[in-house]
Amino acid sequence: MVNIDWDRVNKGVAREGAKMIWRPYGIPTVLDLEHSAYHDAPISAPWDIPEKLVVSVAITGAFFRHDQNPNQPLTPGDIHDAAREVHQAGASTVHIHVRDDEGYNVLSPDRFRQVISPLRTEFPEIVVDGCLVPALSGEWDLMKQVLDEGVLDAAPINTTATYIGDSLFVKPAPIMIEKVRLINEAGAKPEIAVYTDADVSNADRFLIKAGLIETPAVWLILPALPGCSPMENPRQMIEGLTRTAAAIKDIDPDAFIMVCAAGRASTHVAALAALMGLHIRVGMEDTYWLYPHREDKVQSNLQAFQMGQLISQVTGRPIATPAEYREFLGLPAANAKIGAGSGSNGHSS
Repeated sequence: MVNIDWDRVNKGVAREGAKMIWRPYGIPTVLDLEHSAYHDAPISAPWDIPEKLVVSVAITGAFFRHDQNPNQPLTPGDIHDAAREVHQAGASTVHIHVRDDEGYNVLSPDRFRQVISPLRTEFPEIVVDGCLVPALSGEWDLMKQVLDEGVLDAAPINTTATYIGDSLFVKPAPIMIEKVRLINEAGAKPEIAVYTDADVSNADRFLIKAGLIETPAVWLILPALPGCSPMENPRQMIEGLTRTAAAIKDIDPDAFIMVCAAGRASTHVAALAALMGLHIRVGMEDTYWLYPHREDKVQSNLQAFQMGQLISQVTGRPIATPAEYREFLGLPAANAKIGAGSGSNGHSS
């Protein structure tokens, strides 16, 4: 038990006349957030961060199945419909994977066309990137076909060697290098996808210093999944994201950086990214949780995008339109290639 000398306290209160010390030297202005009464130099100016916030929606990804989230879109029709819905709601861009009949990721030019061709026919301005990870025999040629057909405006290149969950995920250096060459050759934009700060060094050594990707480049930070930058509490989230973003800025000061709402960190890491002046990716690819501290599952990609809209409103950064995002990436006003194949009624299930 602490004993307080209340007699001394009372004498001190009496000595100060029961008043705080208050000497307003700037009268008539008491507090000014922009100037001092002593000089005319500005002391506070608007932050130098992008006014517009790019919000990408990653529709389904390669991993989660219905036993993890029963709302996960898996068929070409469901993936198309979800992409269409968020585009109409104002998403800057959509990120596409396609799945096979068993629900596993597949590099099928036909299924990419089933999803993307009707989107491009209905919305010529839509910006579509897609993940082309050739992991099985024959998929390299399928990846090249998708790129050659021009159905994608951009494609990520993962500069990583890590365990994603229980799976070893490695992009050997020659695969990284050749894939970037193919993306460039197809007229699409390569996006550097990093999972940890070490991946930033890989990108610098193998792709940027080699001249395959010019800076400022487009970067995608995908944290918080098992095997990626750990974000099991707020401190880890803040330290991990600021470290990775700083590592990118060290080699690419004007980088365009997008951060995924991923793993347990979910929408909290996206909110942090927007506060940092970065851009965000939401959607059902990278997490099935809405919040890091609760078990609520993501109900739809539209719900995930609406969380992005709330983040936009709170940070005062209006969501970039597809046309504005095309300008950011240096892409034409619309994709010149409207992929042949199935139309809006041609989805398989």
